[in-house]
Amino acid sequence: MTGLINYVSCGALWLGLAVKTPDLIRHRHDPYLRAICAVLGLAGVCFLLGAAPTVGAVNRLSGVPNLAAPLTYASITAYSAASQVLIVHWRGGPRVRRVVRRWVVAYAVVLVGIAVMFALGSAPVERRTDLDTYYATTPFIAEMIVLYLLGHLTAVTVTTVSSLCWAREVSGRLRAGLVLLGTGSLCNAGYSVTKLVAVVARWCGRDWSRLGTTVSPAAAGLGALLTSVGILVPLAGPRLTQWRRSRRAYARLEPLERELDGVLTRHALRLPRPRWASPTTRLMWRQTSIHNALGYLDATFDHALVRTRARRPRWKAGGEKEAGGSPPPWAGGESGPAGRPGRGPEARERPAPGPALPGPGRAFAPPRGPPGGRLDGGRFPGGRGAWYASPTPGDDPGGRPPGRHRRRTRS
Repeated sequence: MTGLINYVSCGALWLGLAVKTPDLIRHRHDPYLRAICAVLGLAGVCFLLGAAPTVGAVNRLSGVPNLAAPLTYASITAYSAASQVLIVHWRGGPRVRRVVRRWVVAYAVVLVGIAVMFALGSAPVERRTDLDTYYATTPFIAEMIVLYLLGHLTAVTVTTVSSLCWAREVSGRLRAGLVLLGTGSLCNAGYSVTKLVAVVARWCGRDWSRLGTTVSPAAAGLGALLTSVGILVPLAGPRLTQWRRSRRAYARLEPLERELDGVLTRHALRLPRPRWASPTTRLMWRQTSIHNALGYLDATFDHALVRTRARRPRWKAGGEKEAGGSPPPWAGGESGPAGRPGRGPEARERPAPGPALPGPGRAFAPPRGPPGGRLDGGRFPGGRGAWYASPTPGDDPGGRPPGRHRRRTRS
């Protein structure tokens, strides 16, 4: 169980890094994305190097007792610098680059100080878990310990204050993410504070090393988990919402696909069902199959005959059939009572376009084009490639816009 907290925390942080890596590859020049990935990656390295088994392995392979300590402190310092860079990019402003350079230079000086202090000091006895308190009174090693703890405490304090203050100005998932990030940074501050308390107690002649060996790792592990979740919540929230909507639409289209199953099977119009696909991809597969079937059925219909038979029940029910046996002028739907197109009762009763279940007097009508002349979908990945588009509002089953054609009536 030794080092389990460190390894679990490292895995959680690197999982967040894996989620953000595709975005970083697509937008490799985005400084904000680079700062986020640097924070996640370096935080994971800190936990990895801080685990007792890793400490022993580094010391054994290098042949230098306690070499893992300055490496761990250097990774914590680099993580602190990346956190400050991320906060600066969040705030924005005209002097972002200048402020970033200042923070980078400041923490570079801390890194150099850690290396110099370790080289000047003497730590011959290997200490895997309590080096901070064991060498708290050793010249140069004590200064190295205090230097990295103060640098880390400064970074997490700025991150905590900035995140919680900004959380009051926003709402939704961004606010939740900032609150989690601020809380995780506060836990990381607890790591530095407990370490410093244990060191100061050592200076005073007391042994509080358990603070550094039990409380500090637990606080750091909890902080790593909250920090990872806080960074991922605003990023993964929109994607989860899209998946939920896609699942609902996928379920609503199931009855229509079931009605068209015979056509899809007989004529091999259904694309291969995707496996291990996201809800959005499955929705695209079902929409493509449905539109393939509707396109096939469209060629078998006489649209003029279908419209005529669909209007006859309304003529008889309305009792407005003319004496000469011809339907009233508004029956064709081309002109209303005032002679304006699309204003008659037939225009108001016309069923909404788009896929619909077959019923008396109705027929399948394939979509005639995307709204605004833009495709809503695309080619199904991995399939045989059938384009689909959303139905255009206002198109009738014959494909003609309403009100564009008048029927001449005899006077």
